[in-house]
Amino acid sequence: MSGGPVGVAIVGAGNISGQYLRTLGSFPDVRVVGVGDLDEERARAAAAEHGVPVAGDVDTVLAVPEVEIVVNLTVPVAHAQVATAALRAGKHVYGEKPFTATPAEGEKLLAEAAERGLLLGGAPDTFLGAGIQSAVRAVRAGRIGTPIGAATATQSLGPEGWHPDPAFFYQPGGGPLFDIGPYYLTALVALFGPVAGVFAGGGRGRAVRSVGSGPKAGQEFPVDVPTHVQALLEFASGVTATSVFSFDSSIHRTSIELTGSEGSLAVPDPNTFDGPLRLLPNGEEEWAELPIEGSTAGRGIGVLEMARALRGGVPHRASGALALHVLRAMSAIAESAESGEPRRLDTAGAPLPAAPEPLPLGWDPYAAQL
Repeated sequence: MSGGPVGVAIVGAGNISGQYLRTLGSFPDVRVVGVGDLDEERARAAAAEHGVPVAGDVDTVLAVPEVEIVVNLTVPVAHAQVATAALRAGKHVYGEKPFTATPAEGEKLLAEAAERGLLLGGAPDTFLGAGIQSAVRAVRAGRIGTPIGAATATQSLGPEGWHPDPAFFYQPGGGPLFDIGPYYLTALVALFGPVAGVFAGGGRGRAVRSVGSGPKAGQEFPVDVPTHVQALLEFASGVTATSVFSFDSSIHRTSIELTGSEGSLAVPDPNTFDGPLRLLPNGEEEWAELPIEGSTAGRGIGVLEMARALRGGVPHRASGALALHVLRAMSAIAESAESGEPRRLDTAGAPLPAAPEPLPLGWDPYAAQL
C-alpha cells in the first residue's frame, strides 16, 4: 500500500496488549485492523474493547490484506515462530522483547526479512521516549564531556506480586536479564554505541515462587533462570558500565548514572518514556534539572516510527538489527555468568550496529503525516 495510515495487527492478546492497543489507537498514522491469539475468545474480547474490526486465531489475522505490520506480543519462546509466519505472509514485523529466544533464531529472522524485502523491528521503544532521547542529546552535546563509564541497576522482588500469570518470566528467555535488561542495554547502546564484550556473574535466589495476585494467587511455579545477574560491559567506543539485574532484591531501584570527563548525568528510568534528567558538572554540589523534550506517548511509538519509515522508504530506529544486538549482548552476559569467563561479541553473524540517531526535535506521534 502506497499511502495513508499503515494497517497494524496485534498477535498475542495478553497482559501487555492493552497498552499497545490504547496507544496505537491514538495515532492517526496507524490503524489497528486485527487482533489474533491462540485463545480466540481472548482475541475477540480485546478487539471488542478497542474497536478493532477483525479478531480470531493467528492465521485469520495474517490473512487480512489491510495488515501491513504485525506486532508480535506472544511469549518469548514463540517470538521466532510467529514472526517467521508473519514474514512468510508478506507482513512487516515488530516484536516485543526479547527479540527471539536465541541469537541464532534472530539471525535467521533478519535473513528472512532481508530476503523478502520486509522490515523487522523490536522492542523496547522506550529509548525513543523523551527521557532517553533527551539524555542522548545531552551526551552528544558534550554536557558531560567525553563519556567514560556508567552504572545501572534494576532491582525488585520480581513481577509475581502484580502479574496474574508470571511463570513465563522465570522460564528460558525470561528472568531480570532478558525481561528488564533490554530497556537498560538498549538505552546504553543508544547512548554509547554497541557492546563489544562482557564479564558477568549471577545466581538464583529461590527455586520456587508463587503467584501473588489474580485468580492463580498462591499457585507455585519453578524458577528455571538466574534471578540476580551482575555484569561488566565494555562498549566499542571504549566506555565501560556496571549493571545489576535482579528479581531478588527488597530494595527497589531503577537507575542509570553516566560519568564523563566534565560531569555526571542521572538518566531517567529506561522502562519509562519521561524524566527527570539531572546534570552534575564537575566541581558543583547541586544537581541541575535538564529539560525533557520528546514524546511520552508510551509503548507503540516504535511501531509508529517504523510505520512512518515504511512509508518514507527510510531506516527505522527500533530495528531488528538493534534488537538482535541487545539479545546477543544479553546472551553473552548469561553465558559469562554461567561459565565465569568473559565473552566477546562475535561479529561474524551480525556486525555491531551503530547507535540509532536521535529523533528530530518536534517529532509528534499525534500529528498525521501519512
